[in-house]
Amino acid sequence: MPRVKRGFKARRRRNKVLKQAKGYRGGRSKLFRTAQEAVDKGLTYAYQDRRKKKRNARALWITRLSAASKALGLSYSQLMGALKKAKIALDRKILAFLAAEDPSGFAKIVEQAKKA
Repeated sequence: MPRVKRGFKARRRRNKVLKQAKGYRGGRSKLFRTAQEAVDKGLTYAYQDRRKKKRNARALWITRLSAASKALGLSYSQLMGALKKAKIALDRKILAFLAAEDPSGFAKIVEQAKKA
């Protein structure tokens, strides 16, 4: 079998990893093997945390809605049930924004939901 040296292909692959590891401390940015491990771990955390970010945002919206609805005499679950029954199709993000920025508008929506 002929010998394969892999020349520029291997160098290009290694340089791609080292470029991703730029800014890491010590050997994690200079040595290929440790850089590869650090980059793999970093990409894993990045993927996980993109999902956690969405989870945390939804939890914040629910907390804001709960506080605002309690001030108007409803629990969070009662509010969401009333909105569904009244066929008011606003998502939690918009409702939380209204509760924080426009309390009077939020109160009007809650009153409409209570009537239904």
